[in-house]
Amino acid sequence: MAQTQNLVVIGSANVDIVAFVDEIPRPGETKTGVRHSQNFGGKGANQAVMAARFGVPVKMIAGLGNDANGQATVANFSSNNVDTSHLFILDDSTGTAHIWVEETGENRIILIPGANHLLSKASVLDEFEKITNVGMVLAQCEIPIEITNAVFSAAKKRNIVTMLNPAPFRHLSNELLENTDWLVVNEIEFMELHPDKKYPQTDEDLLSLPRRGNLVVTLGSQGAALVTKEDQVTRLAAPKINAVDTTGAGDCLIGSFAGALLSKVDVVDALKIAITCASESVTRSGAQSSYPSKDWVKKLLP
Repeated sequence: MAQTQNLVVIGSANVDIVAFVDEIPRPGETKTGVRHSQNFGGKGANQAVMAARFGVPVKMIAGLGNDANGQATVANFSSNNVDTSHLFILDDSTGTAHIWVEETGENRIILIPGANHLLSKASVLDEFEKITNVGMVLAQCEIPIEITNAVFSAAKKRNIVTMLNPAPFRHLSNELLENTDWLVVNEIEFMELHPDKKYPQTDEDLLSLPRRGNLVVTLGSQGAALVTKEDQVTRLAAPKINAVDTTGAGDCLIGSFAGALLSKVDVVDALKIAITCASESVTRSGAQSSYPSKDWVKKLLP
């Protein structure tokens, strides 16, 4: 049997500091929270951890601070079967995300990048080129965008599949979009990317977004829509659940989708599995701490 190809995740790693409140305070107002937690997060780290639950080899390229949070993050990656040999320990604090979660499960997030923004293009490119047997590169927008541009360009020269989640949203160059095989966005990111600021309501709306490759639009409780590069639209529903905390649900879906694709699952079935995993995650608190286990995921695979 052929060896499963590596997933390389280039992105952020943070520590999430979460406050649960009945209602978000207004400006100048102080509210008493329900409870507090501290968890591992960062979009890149979340997606890497979830993809590893599919049994695919995952290698993380990220910047961590030379501090206790950085040390704990390395240990967390190791315990979640994410390769840590390509991490950079840098002279800044490890990134943090301060998250407020309402009773409805909706959240608001303030991100302090820290070491995530000290990564250099040259060092990341050099590290990427050391990794062989790469099946896919996955990136987000929580590290400097010029790094993602450079790595995706290098990946396409090696015929490696690229997947981009442009979150938090920022302007994407035509070159980056040209080098993106899978663009995965939520409804707001779709609207920001669209030249006419369209919301993804109809199939016509979905097809009107300029792109080179395939598109996935995540639709929260409504599931997701798949638009292939051949302009075929498939809408997939999400199971009905009671949401407790939506933090990291999008990352769960993306990591699951990448993991399923590298497990050689058909595209539509891979997205169905990813939606199921993300729906399961919102029934528990936290990001990585809410993600389905490897054994749970194994039951979904064909």
